[in-house]
Amino acid sequence: MKLAKTLLASAVVAGGLMGSVFAQDKVTIGVSVPAADHGWTGGVNYFAQQAIDRLSTTYPDVEFVFASAPDAPKQIADIEDMVSTRGIDALVILPGDPDAMTSAIKQVKDAGKFVTVVDRQLSINGVEDLYVAGDNPGLGANAAAYIKEQLPDGGNIVILRGLPIPIDQQRFDGFMSGIEGSNIKVLDDEFANWNRDDGFKVMQDFLTRFPDIKAVWTQDDDISLGAMEAIKQAGREKEMFIVGGAGMQQILNAVANGDALTPVDVSYSPAMIATAIELTTSHLVGGVHVNGRFILESTLITKDNAAEFLDPNSPF
Repeated sequence: MKLAKTLLASAVVAGGLMGSVFAQDKVTIGVSVPAADHGWTGGVNYFAQQAIDRLSTTYPDVEFVFASAPDAPKQIADIEDMVSTRGIDALVILPGDPDAMTSAIKQVKDAGKFVTVVDRQLSINGVEDLYVAGDNPGLGANAAAYIKEQLPDGGNIVILRGLPIPIDQQRFDGFMSGIEGSNIKVLDDEFANWNRDDGFKVMQDFLTRFPDIKAVWTQDDDISLGAMEAIKQAGREKEMFIVGGAGMQQILNAVANGDALTPVDVSYSPAMIATAIELTTSHLVGGVHVNGRFILESTLITKDNAAEFLDPNSPF
């Protein structure tokens, strides 16, 4: 959240977002996100509502229409309603299923609305005006660099992936490029759907099939929690370590305390939704130019810097 606030402050200074330029007409911004079906999307919902509450107080002539949806059909219906009934001027959307939703989002753009897409890339390039996300290739590359450092002579590892969508592929490609040329061997990789229960099941399968595992890359902290439980139940926590991603508070506390099973994490904060809402608001209200791609850095979180990422108020 520090970064999101800093970004908006910079936009305010650069664009002169002051009372003299405040839009006289009512501005309506739609915000559409997936339902909180796991920790990270729970954080998305939390930080989106935080940003909306803060900006609604600061700019009373800006109205926000917020909706969370459990699946793509409901999310499509929500944004269609935002355009036809609520008359939104802009849409900030984190598409639960970007392939299924690209056409519907393009219709919003074709209707003359400013479109900000968060986190998950659409199947057609150039639909959105603004794209805000974490550094997905960097998330994979940072995890690979750490594992290489810890296994200088190589070793067997397993990978628990997210969902078969572009950002997962970006993370996976970044990781595989990062270990290229080393003696690290990937025994297998399977999708765990960014889900704790699936992480547990996939890790159980890996533990059954592979007697020698030195490291586990989960790319996601929800998956990490499931994998950790499977490893502990098998009594194999001293044989390997896990590198996850996103910055879940439970994982960060373990990192800060020097937990050997989860020695590090890689940042990919759900607070990026707040950054997207704030940048979109600054564009509509103050005319600040925000078109293009805005990528937030993915950082290796260690025992030494974990305190910088801990937020006791965060639900994730």
